[in-house]
Amino acid sequence: MRQVSVWILGFLMLSAWPATANALEVDPAGYLYGTVETENGTSYTGFLRWGREESFWDDHFNAGKEDRPFREARPRGERNRRQVRILGLRIGYWGEWDESRQFIARFGDIRDIERAGSRRVFVTMRDGTRYKIDDSSNDVGATIAVDDASLGKVKLDWKRIERVTFSAAPADLRPETWRLFGVVKTRGGEFQGFVQWDLEECLSTDELDGETDDGDLSIEMGQIASIEKRNRRGAWVELRDGRRVLLEDTNDVDHSTSGIFVEDERYGRVKIEWDEFERVDFVKSGATGRGYEAYPSLGALRGKVTDLDGKSWSGEIVVDLDESRGWEILNGSLEDIEYNIPFYMIRSLEPMSRGRTLVALRNGEELMLEDETDVSDDNDGVVIVSGSTETYVNWEDVERIEFD
Repeated sequence: MRQVSVWILGFLMLSAWPATANALEVDPAGYLYGTVETENGTSYTGFLRWGREESFWDDHFNAGKEDRPFREARPRGERNRRQVRILGLRIGYWGEWDESRQFIARFGDIRDIERAGSRRVFVTMRDGTRYKIDDSSNDVGATIAVDDASLGKVKLDWKRIERVTFSAAPADLRPETWRLFGVVKTRGGEFQGFVQWDLEECLSTDELDGETDDGDLSIEMGQIASIEKRNRRGAWVELRDGRRVLLEDTNDVDHSTSGIFVEDERYGRVKIEWDEFERVDFVKSGATGRGYEAYPSLGALRGKVTDLDGKSWSGEIVVDLDESRGWEILNGSLEDIEYNIPFYMIRSLEPMSRGRTLVALRNGEELMLEDETDVSDDNDGVVIVSGSTETYVNWEDVERIEFD
């Protein structure tokens, strides 16, 4: 993996370390905020935490898509086969066509979420598009915590919820915690941005758990200055007061961790596996990310598709027969790092040999991604919609996709 240079944000506070979130003057704009209505007609309004994980607008809501409107665009003879490759070479096809696809959206791109039973929900995006989705992740069925201004903190069981409507947090609210921010060093380079440790811990009051020679230990993330991997079993944790402790044998500090999210503004969200991770240095900042009002209404993907014969088509573009909006997420991996990039950040896609795709971003960065469906031979192809005409191009026949 090529080296990634560290970008520096001018607002970071590299010296003074206030003791509380209030002293830090945390910006409330980036926090999830909205109104939860229950089946009995009660409403709760305030900061939200979705399950044990999501707390911010750039966090992802994950589920499964029940409908793929463009699936019929793929020629019937290709709907029941998959490519089989050995050492990168295609040797044939077999198996059934996989109908399932993930629904992934940043909370900031969502207008509201309506429960339609224990396993299904309707999600309405900011542009008014409505999706019926299922419980393919723990986000459908999660307990939602609301910090209601008058009632205090309340945890609402999913079965009691009717609808969640999102809105911007009032500017005069003061969160009791701050958001984790840091520089994460990997074997191939560095990433800088908001950090979610083990895909859960993202607030200063969340706890890092581990075992020491003297017993079990739980440390508030806000007290930690750095975490450095020692080996597959554990990591060195340095506190802000200079103390250093070795924690081992829990999924917070060993190879069984679920991974580390970094919200890096160059790429969107990256997920770093333990084998790739080396060290994180936390920087205390009152920043929390973009506010709800800063998320635009992102419509259809538009551009030009060129095939290997030089033919080209322009219009609305549907990638993998299901991703057609600017807010949708392209997934792909480079070594042990998974990239989750909103399509509006992408300038072009070029499928390459051995099931890889060259992804060119609007900021000038280029990534050679593989493994995930969006960027591999498992991609179900591209549809170009121009007026009433729908044109299908098999993924293996695509030379280049250029987005407007």
